[in-house]
Amino acid sequence: MDPVRNPYSPGAGSAPPELAGRDELRETVRVALERARLGNPAKSVLMVGLRGVGKTVLLDRMRDDAEASGIQTIRIEAPESRSLPALLAPQLRQALLRLSLNKQAKALAERALRALAGFVGALKVKYQDIEVGIDLEPEPGLADNGDLEHDLQQLVEVVGQAAKSAGTALALFIDELQYVEEEQLASLITALHRAAQRRLPVVLVGAGLPQLRGQMGRAKSYAERLFDFPEVGPLDDDSARSALAKPARVEEVEFEEAALDEIVRETRGYPYFLQEWGKHAWDAATGSPITFEDVRLASRSAVAALDESFFRVRFDRLTPAEKRYLRAMAELGPGPHRSGDIAAVLEKKVTALGPTRNKLISKGMIWSPNHGDTAFTVPLFDQFMRRVMPGPEWRRD
Repeated sequence: MDPVRNPYSPGAGSAPPELAGRDELRETVRVALERARLGNPAKSVLMVGLRGVGKTVLLDRMRDDAEASGIQTIRIEAPESRSLPALLAPQLRQALLRLSLNKQAKALAERALRALAGFVGALKVKYQDIEVGIDLEPEPGLADNGDLEHDLQQLVEVVGQAAKSAGTALALFIDELQYVEEEQLASLITALHRAAQRRLPVVLVGAGLPQLRGQMGRAKSYAERLFDFPEVGPLDDDSARSALAKPARVEEVEFEEAALDEIVRETRGYPYFLQEWGKHAWDAATGSPITFEDVRLASRSAVAALDESFFRVRFDRLTPAEKRYLRAMAELGPGPHRSGDIAAVLEKKVTALGPTRNKLISKGMIWSPNHGDTAFTVPLFDQFMRRVMPGPEWRRD
Protein backbone atom coordinates (compact mmCIF):
# COMPACT_ATOMS: atom_id res chain seq x y z
CA MET A 1 0.00 0.00 0.00
CA ASP A 2 1.57 3.23 -1.19
CA PRO A 3 1.50 5.82 1.66
CA VAL A 4 1.76 8.59 -0.93
CA ARG A 5 -1.65 7.59 -2.28
CA ASN A 6 -3.29 7.35 1.14
CA PRO A 7 -6.50 9.37 0.58
CA TYR A 8 -7.46 10.11 4.19
CA SER A 9 -6.85 13.51 5.77
CA PRO A 10 -7.06 13.71 9.56
CA GLY A 11 -6.34 17.24 10.73
CA ALA A 12 -8.06 20.28 12.17
CA GLY A 13 -10.36 21.57 9.45
CA SER A 14 -8.77 19.38 6.76
CA ALA A 15 -11.28 18.59 4.03
CA PRO A 16 -11.99 14.84 3.76
CA PRO A 17 -11.91 13.24 0.33
CA GLU A 18 -15.61 12.34 0.68
CA LEU A 19 -17.94 14.74 2.51
CA ALA A 20 -20.58 12.15 3.29
CA GLY A 21 -23.94 12.62 4.98
CA ARG A 22 -24.12 16.44 4.88
CA ASP A 23 -26.01 17.15 1.65
CA GLU A 24 -29.27 18.13 3.36
CA LEU A 25 -27.57 20.75 5.51
CA ARG A 26 -25.66 22.17 2.56
CA GLU A 27 -28.94 22.50 0.70
CA THR A 28 -30.54 24.28 3.68
CA VAL A 29 -27.81 26.93 3.59
CA ARG A 30 -27.96 27.23 -0.20
CA VAL A 31 -31.70 27.89 -0.07
CA ALA A 32 -31.29 30.48 2.72
CA LEU A 33 -28.65 32.39 0.76
CA GLU A 34 -30.62 32.33 -2.48
CA ARG A 35 -33.77 33.52 -0.70
CA ALA A 36 -31.77 36.37 0.85
CA ARG A 37 -30.35 37.33 -2.54
CA LEU A 38 -33.91 37.61 -3.91
CA GLY A 39 -35.02 39.69 -0.92
CA ASN A 40 -37.16 36.91 0.55
CA PRO A 41 -37.19 36.19 4.31
CA ALA A 42 -34.35 33.83 5.24
CA LYS A 43 -33.10 32.62 8.59
CA SER A 44 -29.41 32.58 9.37
CA VAL A 45 -27.98 29.14 10.17
CA LEU A 46 -25.88 28.27 13.22
CA MET A 47 -24.54 24.72 13.21
CA VAL A 48 -23.87 23.25 16.63
CA GLY A 49 -22.05 20.07 17.54
CA LEU A 50 -19.20 18.46 19.43
CA ARG A 51 -15.56 18.60 18.41
CA GLY A 52 -14.66 16.26 15.58
CA VAL A 53 -18.00 16.24 13.76
CA GLY A 54 -16.67 18.28 10.84
CA LYS A 55 -18.29 21.67 11.43
CA THR A 56 -15.27 23.61 10.15
CA VAL A 57 -14.97 21.46 7.03
CA LEU A 58 -18.69 21.86 6.39
CA LEU A 59 -18.53 25.62 6.89
CA ASP A 60 -15.72 25.90 4.34
CA ARG A 61 -17.56 23.71 1.82
CA MET A 62 -20.68 25.85 2.23
CA ARG A 63 -18.59 28.94 1.62
CA ASP A 64 -17.18 27.38 -1.56
CA ASP A 65 -20.74 26.58 -2.67
CA ALA A 66 -21.82 30.18 -1.99
CA GLU A 67 -18.91 31.76 -3.85
CA ALA A 68 -19.45 29.45 -6.82
CA SER A 69 -22.99 30.86 -7.11
CA GLY A 70 -21.82 34.49 -6.96
CA ILE A 71 -22.53 35.19 -3.29
CA GLN A 72 -20.09 37.55 -1.56
CA THR A 73 -18.60 35.91 1.53
CA ILE A 74 -16.33 36.61 4.45
CA ARG A 75 -14.75 33.89 6.62
CA ILE A 76 -13.79 34.35 10.28
CA GLU A 77 -12.62 32.06 13.05
CA ALA A 78 -13.35 33.56 16.46
CA PRO A 79 -10.48 32.90 18.89
CA GLU A 80 -10.83 33.45 22.61
CA SER A 81 -8.57 36.52 22.61
CA ARG A 82 -9.94 38.75 19.81
CA SER A 83 -12.94 41.04 19.67
CA LEU A 84 -15.67 40.62 17.07
CA PRO A 85 -15.16 44.15 15.64
CA ALA A 86 -11.46 43.39 15.11
CA LEU A 87 -12.32 40.19 13.26
CA LEU A 88 -15.09 41.70 11.14
CA ALA A 89 -13.50 44.97 10.05
CA PRO A 90 -10.72 43.72 7.71
CA GLN A 91 -12.95 41.06 6.19
CA LEU A 92 -15.75 43.55 5.53
CA ARG A 93 -13.24 45.90 3.93
CA GLN A 94 -12.23 43.20 1.45
CA ALA A 95 -15.85 42.32 0.66
CA LEU A 96 -16.74 45.99 0.09
CA LEU A 97 -13.76 46.53 -2.18
CA ARG A 98 -14.97 43.60 -4.27
CA LEU A 99 -18.50 45.03 -4.35
CA SER A 100 -17.15 48.46 -5.38
CA LEU A 101 -15.98 46.90 -8.66
CA ASN A 102 -19.63 46.38 -9.58
CA LYS A 103 -20.97 49.46 -11.44
CA GLN A 104 -24.42 49.25 -9.87
CA ALA A 105 -22.97 48.87 -6.37
CA LYS A 106 -19.97 51.21 -6.56
CA ALA A 107 -21.53 54.25 -4.88
CA LEU A 108 -23.17 52.26 -2.08
CA ALA A 109 -20.06 50.14 -1.54
CA GLU A 110 -17.96 53.29 -1.15
CA ARG A 111 -20.50 54.68 1.32
CA ALA A 112 -20.26 51.42 3.26
CA LEU A 113 -16.46 51.78 3.29
CA ARG A 114 -16.89 55.27 4.76
CA ALA A 115 -19.22 53.76 7.34
CA LEU A 116 -16.55 51.16 8.12
CA ALA A 117 -13.96 53.92 8.55
CA GLY A 118 -16.24 55.65 11.06
CA PHE A 119 -16.98 52.34 12.79
CA VAL A 120 -13.29 51.54 13.26
CA GLY A 121 -12.36 55.04 14.36
CA ALA A 122 -15.13 55.27 16.94
CA LEU A 123 -14.53 51.84 18.46
CA LYS A 124 -10.73 51.82 18.56
CA VAL A 125 -10.71 53.15 22.10
CA LYS A 126 -12.81 50.26 23.44
CA TYR A 127 -11.55 47.52 21.08
CA GLN A 128 -7.87 48.26 20.77
CA ASP A 129 -7.19 45.15 18.68
CA ILE A 130 -8.92 46.68 15.61
CA GLU A 131 -6.30 47.13 12.91
CA VAL A 132 -7.51 48.03 9.43
CA GLY A 133 -6.79 50.91 7.08
CA ILE A 134 -9.58 52.60 5.09
CA ASP A 135 -8.59 55.03 2.32
CA LEU A 136 -11.91 56.91 2.39
CA GLU A 137 -12.85 59.55 4.96
CA PRO A 138 -15.67 58.62 7.38
CA GLU A 139 -19.15 60.01 6.76
CA PRO A 140 -20.06 61.97 9.91
CA GLY A 141 -22.91 60.40 11.83
CA LEU A 142 -22.71 57.04 10.03
CA ALA A 143 -21.75 54.09 12.29
CA ASP A 144 -19.44 56.32 14.32
CA ASN A 145 -21.35 56.61 17.59
CA GLY A 146 -18.86 54.53 19.59
CA ASP A 147 -21.61 52.13 20.70
CA LEU A 148 -21.11 48.67 19.19
CA GLU A 149 -24.77 47.68 19.02
CA HIS A 150 -25.83 50.91 17.33
CA ASP A 151 -22.82 51.18 15.00
CA LEU A 152 -22.77 47.55 13.88
CA GLN A 153 -26.47 47.79 13.04
CA GLN A 154 -25.84 50.83 10.83
CA LEU A 155 -22.77 49.26 9.26
CA VAL A 156 -24.52 45.99 8.38
CA GLU A 157 -27.42 47.98 6.96
CA VAL A 158 -25.28 49.95 4.50
CA VAL A 159 -23.27 46.83 3.61
CA GLY A 160 -26.54 45.03 2.91
CA GLN A 161 -27.69 47.89 0.67
CA ALA A 162 -24.47 47.62 -1.34
CA ALA A 163 -24.86 43.85 -1.73
CA LYS A 164 -28.50 44.29 -2.79
CA SER A 165 -27.60 46.86 -5.43
CA ALA A 166 -25.06 44.39 -6.85
CA GLY A 167 -27.74 41.68 -7.10
CA THR A 168 -25.96 39.46 -4.61
CA ALA A 169 -25.92 38.65 -0.89
CA LEU A 170 -23.26 38.85 1.80
CA ALA A 171 -22.74 35.65 3.81
CA LEU A 172 -20.78 35.87 7.05
CA PHE A 173 -19.15 32.50 7.76
CA ILE A 174 -18.00 32.49 11.39
CA ASP A 175 -16.44 29.47 13.09
CA GLU A 176 -16.03 28.90 16.86
CA LEU A 177 -18.81 31.40 17.50
CA GLN A 178 -19.13 30.31 21.13
CA TYR A 179 -15.95 32.27 21.93
CA VAL A 180 -17.54 35.64 21.04
CA GLU A 181 -18.43 37.58 24.19
CA GLU A 182 -22.14 37.81 24.96
CA GLU A 183 -22.31 41.60 24.58
CA GLN A 184 -20.74 41.36 21.14
CA LEU A 185 -23.04 38.46 20.19
CA ALA A 186 -25.99 40.64 21.16
CA SER A 187 -24.77 43.40 18.84
CA LEU A 188 -24.36 40.97 15.96
CA ILE A 189 -27.85 39.55 16.51
CA THR A 190 -29.34 43.06 16.58
CA ALA A 191 -27.60 43.95 13.31
CA LEU A 192 -28.80 40.78 11.58
CA HIS A 193 -32.31 41.35 12.91
CA ARG A 194 -32.36 44.84 11.41
CA ALA A 195 -31.10 43.51 8.08
CA ALA A 196 -33.86 40.88 8.10
CA GLN A 197 -36.49 43.53 8.86
CA ARG A 198 -35.25 45.61 5.92
CA ARG A 199 -35.10 42.54 3.64
CA LEU A 200 -31.40 43.18 3.11
CA PRO A 201 -29.33 40.21 1.87
CA VAL A 202 -27.00 39.64 4.85
CA VAL A 203 -26.93 36.14 6.32
CA LEU A 204 -24.82 34.55 9.05
CA VAL A 205 -23.71 30.94 8.65
CA GLY A 206 -21.96 30.04 11.88
CA ALA A 207 -20.63 27.03 13.74
CA GLY A 208 -19.97 26.41 17.40
CA LEU A 209 -20.17 24.05 20.32
CA PRO A 210 -23.58 22.98 21.67
CA GLN A 211 -23.64 25.72 24.30
CA LEU A 212 -23.95 28.28 21.50
CA ARG A 213 -27.74 27.88 21.45
CA GLY A 214 -28.00 29.00 25.06
CA GLN A 215 -25.50 31.82 24.57
CA MET A 216 -27.50 33.25 21.67
CA GLY A 217 -30.72 33.05 23.64
CA ARG A 218 -29.17 34.83 26.61
CA ALA A 219 -27.71 37.51 24.35
CA LYS A 220 -31.09 38.26 22.73
CA SER A 221 -34.34 36.55 23.63
CA TYR A 222 -35.58 36.62 20.03
CA ALA A 223 -32.51 34.80 18.67
CA GLU A 224 -34.42 31.51 18.37
CA ARG A 225 -36.77 33.17 15.86
CA LEU A 226 -33.92 34.64 13.83
CA PHE A 227 -31.73 31.52 13.51
CA ASP A 228 -31.98 27.85 12.69
CA PHE A 229 -29.76 25.69 14.92
CA PRO A 230 -29.17 22.40 13.07
CA GLU A 231 -27.21 19.87 15.09
CA VAL A 232 -24.19 18.33 13.37
CA GLY A 233 -23.54 14.91 14.85
CA PRO A 234 -21.74 11.70 13.99
CA LEU A 235 -22.49 10.11 10.64
CA ASP A 236 -25.00 7.30 10.32
CA ASP A 237 -23.56 3.88 9.50
CA ASP A 238 -24.09 4.13 5.73
CA SER A 239 -22.52 7.59 5.49
CA ALA A 240 -19.60 6.54 7.69
CA ARG A 241 -18.92 3.55 5.46
CA SER A 242 -19.16 5.76 2.39
CA ALA A 243 -16.65 8.23 3.88
CA LEU A 244 -14.18 5.35 4.17
CA ALA A 245 -14.94 3.18 1.15
CA LYS A 246 -15.35 5.74 -1.63
CA PRO A 247 -11.90 7.40 -1.36
CA ALA A 248 -10.23 3.97 -1.18
CA ARG A 249 -12.16 2.75 -4.23
CA VAL A 250 -10.82 5.70 -6.25
CA GLU A 251 -7.36 4.25 -5.53
CA GLU A 252 -8.60 0.73 -6.46
CA VAL A 253 -8.56 -0.45 -2.86
CA GLU A 254 -11.47 -2.18 -1.11
CA PHE A 255 -12.40 -2.79 2.54
CA GLU A 256 -13.72 -6.01 3.96
CA GLU A 257 -17.17 -5.50 5.45
CA ALA A 258 -15.84 -6.60 8.83
CA ALA A 259 -13.09 -3.97 8.58
CA LEU A 260 -15.63 -1.22 7.91
CA ASP A 261 -17.79 -2.48 10.78
CA GLU A 262 -14.83 -2.32 13.16
CA ILE A 263 -13.85 1.24 12.18
CA VAL A 264 -17.43 2.46 12.54
CA ARG A 265 -17.62 0.80 15.96
CA GLU A 266 -14.32 2.29 17.14
CA THR A 267 -15.03 5.80 15.83
CA ARG A 268 -18.78 5.89 16.56
CA GLY A 269 -19.16 7.61 13.20
CA TYR A 270 -17.34 10.83 14.13
CA PRO A 271 -15.82 12.23 10.90
CA TYR A 272 -12.46 13.26 12.35
CA PHE A 273 -11.94 9.80 13.85
CA LEU A 274 -13.03 8.10 10.62
CA GLN A 275 -10.23 9.93 8.80
CA GLU A 276 -7.71 8.96 11.49
CA TRP A 277 -8.67 5.28 11.40
CA GLY A 278 -8.84 5.26 7.61
CA LYS A 279 -5.32 6.68 7.37
CA HIS A 280 -3.85 4.18 9.81
CA ALA A 281 -5.74 1.21 8.35
CA TRP A 282 -4.36 2.07 4.92
CA ASP A 283 -0.82 2.30 6.30
CA ALA A 284 -1.20 -0.98 8.21
CA ALA A 285 -2.53 -2.97 5.24
CA THR A 286 -0.23 -4.82 2.85
CA GLY A 287 -2.74 -4.80 0.00
CA SER A 288 -6.38 -4.78 -1.01
CA PRO A 289 -8.76 -5.53 0.59
CA ILE A 290 -8.08 -3.85 3.92
CA THR A 291 -8.96 -6.51 6.48
CA PHE A 292 -10.40 -6.68 9.97
CA GLU A 293 -6.93 -7.57 11.29
CA ASP A 294 -5.45 -4.54 9.52
CA VAL A 295 -7.96 -2.35 11.34
CA ARG A 296 -7.28 -4.01 14.70
CA LEU A 297 -3.57 -3.33 14.23
CA ALA A 298 -4.26 0.23 13.03
CA SER A 299 -6.41 1.00 16.08
CA ARG A 300 -3.32 1.13 18.31
CA SER A 301 -1.55 3.70 16.15
CA ALA A 302 -4.78 5.67 15.55
CA VAL A 303 -5.42 5.99 19.29
CA ALA A 304 -1.79 7.01 19.87
CA ALA A 305 -2.04 9.66 17.15
CA LEU A 306 -5.26 11.04 18.63
CA ASP A 307 -3.73 11.12 22.11
CA GLU A 308 -0.74 13.13 20.89
CA SER A 309 -2.68 15.61 18.76
CA PHE A 310 -6.47 15.83 18.92
CA PHE A 311 -6.75 15.13 22.67
CA ARG A 312 -3.39 16.34 24.01
CA VAL A 313 -3.66 19.85 22.57
CA ARG A 314 -6.81 20.38 24.65
CA PHE A 315 -5.51 18.60 27.75
CA ASP A 316 -2.36 20.74 27.90
CA ARG A 317 -4.41 23.96 28.22
CA LEU A 318 -5.94 22.81 31.50
CA THR A 319 -4.99 23.61 35.08
CA PRO A 320 -4.45 20.72 37.54
CA ALA A 321 -7.88 21.39 39.10
CA GLU A 322 -9.55 21.32 35.69
CA LYS A 323 -7.82 18.06 34.81
CA ARG A 324 -9.06 16.48 38.04
CA TYR A 325 -12.60 17.63 37.29
CA LEU A 326 -12.52 16.04 33.83
CA ARG A 327 -10.91 12.89 35.24
CA ALA A 328 -13.77 12.63 37.74
CA MET A 329 -16.22 12.90 34.84
CA ALA A 330 -14.33 10.17 33.01
CA GLU A 331 -14.56 7.95 36.08
CA LEU A 332 -18.34 8.07 35.63
CA GLY A 333 -18.22 7.24 31.90
CA PRO A 334 -18.99 9.13 28.68
CA GLY A 335 -21.77 11.24 30.23
CA PRO A 336 -23.67 13.44 30.57
CA HIS A 337 -23.29 13.47 34.37
CA ARG A 338 -25.02 15.31 37.17
CA SER A 339 -22.88 17.95 38.82
CA GLY A 340 -23.57 16.34 42.19
CA ASP A 341 -22.22 12.99 40.99
CA ILE A 342 -18.99 14.61 39.80
CA ALA A 343 -18.64 16.42 43.11
CA ALA A 344 -19.16 13.12 44.96
CA VAL A 345 -16.30 11.50 43.04
CA LEU A 346 -14.06 14.42 44.01
CA GLU A 347 -15.43 14.44 47.57
CA LYS A 348 -16.20 18.16 47.32
CA LYS A 349 -19.29 20.34 47.43
CA VAL A 350 -20.96 21.28 44.13
CA THR A 351 -20.63 24.98 45.00
CA ALA A 352 -16.89 24.65 45.56
CA LEU A 353 -16.48 23.18 42.05
CA GLY A 354 -18.60 25.86 40.35
CA PRO A 355 -15.69 28.11 39.32
CA THR A 356 -13.76 25.16 37.84
CA ARG A 357 -16.82 24.01 35.91
CA ASN A 358 -17.41 27.51 34.55
CA LYS A 359 -13.81 27.81 33.37
CA LEU A 360 -14.05 24.47 31.58
CA ILE A 361 -17.22 25.63 29.85
CA SER A 362 -15.53 28.88 28.77
CA LYS A 363 -12.58 26.87 27.42
CA GLY A 364 -14.97 24.77 25.36
CA MET A 365 -14.16 21.51 27.14
CA ILE A 366 -17.60 20.78 28.61
CA TRP A 367 -21.17 21.98 28.21
CA SER A 368 -24.50 21.64 29.98
CA PRO A 369 -27.15 19.74 27.98
CA ASN A 370 -29.68 20.39 30.76
CA HIS A 371 -29.66 22.25 34.06
CA GLY A 372 -27.26 20.50 36.43
CA ASP A 373 -25.87 18.17 33.74
CA THR A 374 -22.32 18.24 32.41
CA ALA A 375 -20.99 16.59 29.25
CA PHE A 376 -17.73 16.52 27.30
CA THR A 377 -17.56 18.58 24.11
CA VAL A 378 -14.87 16.24 22.78
CA PRO A 379 -16.04 12.72 21.83
CA LEU A 380 -14.19 9.83 23.49
CA PHE A 381 -12.45 12.25 25.85
CA ASP A 382 -13.43 10.11 28.83
CA GLN A 383 -11.31 7.26 27.44
CA PHE A 384 -8.36 9.60 26.88
CA MET A 385 -8.59 10.95 30.44
CA ARG A 386 -8.43 7.43 31.85
CA ARG A 387 -5.39 6.69 29.70
CA VAL A 388 -3.52 9.90 30.48
CA MET A 389 -4.36 9.92 34.22
CA PRO A 390 -4.44 6.25 35.27
CA GLY A 391 -4.43 4.92 38.82
CA PRO A 392 -5.62 6.72 41.97
CA GLU A 393 -2.97 9.48 42.05
CA TRP A 394 -5.14 11.94 40.10
CA ARG A 395 -7.43 12.37 43.12
CA ARG A 396 -4.73 14.21 45.07
CA ASP A 397 -4.79 18.02 45.03
